Amino acid sequence: MSKRLTHEMTYDAPPAQVAAMLADPAFRERVCDYQGVLAKTVTIVPEGEGKQVTIDQVQRAAGIPSFAKKFVGDEINIVQTESWASATKGDIVVTIPGKPGDMTGTVSLKESGGGTVETVDLTIKVGIPLVGGKIESLISELLLKALKAENKVGRDYLSA
Repeated sequence: MSKRLTHEMTYDAPPAQVAAMLADPAFRERVCDYQGVLAKTVTIVPEGEGKQVTIDQVQRAAGIPSFAKKFVGDEINIVQTESWASATKGDIVVTIPGKPGDMTGTVSLKESGGGTVETVDLTIKVGIPLVGGKIESLISELLLKALKAENKVGRDYLSA
């Protein structure tokens, strides 16, 4: 079983400017800070026409239902890796080290009406019998919240 999450974020800036924002470690750290993470390490390495982005963060498990909390504990370590083949297309893998399951998908930037639409399309899989589907739905909600936070911080970043 798996769950799919597709989310679009819009920015009032051309794709090149949004790509530059996504390649700025300070922006990625600002998104983590906005979400109140406990610890973070952001690494961005240029690779050909693209980049390799790794965001290793630790978040509080506050507000997570008890059935899920027993699997993750009081804190959740989340590692997000983005492999951008170009400035506008990349692959995403999100893992919770030591826990079953992963989130994989794509990210793309497209010009739209003078601005940019960033589309994130992820498949969430948790290999735990009986509660896997519930945990997939919970992770989907948490990822959507994180994407909305990134969009808000990004809009502020681009308007500064």
